[in-house]
Amino acid sequence: MSMMQEFKAFAMRGNVVDMAVGIIIGGAFGKIVSSLVNDVIMPPIGLLVGGVDFSALGITLREATEAAPAVVVKYGMFINVVIDFLIVAFAIFLLVRGMNALRKKQEAAPAAPAPPPKQEVLLEEIRDLLKAGKR
Repeated sequence: MSMMQEFKAFAMRGNVVDMAVGIIIGGAFGKIVSSLVNDVIMPPIGLLVGGVDFSALGITLREATEAAPAVVVKYGMFINVVIDFLIVAFAIFLLVRGMNALRKKQEAAPAAPAPPPKQEVLLEEIRDLLKAGKR
């Protein structure tokens, strides 16, 4: 098998395609969560702590000069990213929890009884015919 054929077989397997879809959806979901944190959650929190804009919080280690930009530790942006992560992690937790609950319901549902083998059905018919003939 050539390398291209092997790669094609690998790329077309269900798991790889599912993973690619998950990554694309995850990227879009990440943008939604970032907007939620930056535009909806952080402004009220900043207002509660005295009108602070978290994205602007930082410690300047060196002021900007004509030759070099300022060196700033942006811990406010770090706080935003941590909150982003917590929201995404919680959403994924809820999704996995829901999927596990559905899986448990499917496993707990009683399985339909398997039909008896054809031999047993034929033997039962013969038995019934023999019983009917004795009357």
